[in-house]
Amino acid sequence: MSFHILAEAKKIAKITLAGELDSLSAREFQREIEKVAAEGPDELVLFVENLTFISSAGLRVLIFAKQKIGTNLAIYIVQPQENIVDTLEKTGLQHSVNIVDKYM
Repeated sequence: MSFHILAEAKKIAKITLAGELDSLSAREFQREIEKVAAEGPDELVLFVENLTFISSAGLRVLIFAKQKIGTNLAIYIVQPQENIVDTLEKTGLQHSVNIVDKYM
């Protein structure tokens, strides 16, 4: 008896966000997402420990990421501050992302 284990490495894109994700910085964030989308990642990991604010423009980029890269994309929001979690919950986006304290 023999076993063959085939494991495909996941493509993981990691981005760190800090400060305020407002209409101006959301443009830069979207450009980064477009670059990442070209690689076709399986996971998008956003380190947001130092992100203090996310505007509707920033939220739109999260939705754009899911649409651009694909519905199978897993988005991880790592170490968000309480107000960021609150914003995600108020908009219902917490159902489309994984909010975690740390990423493997």
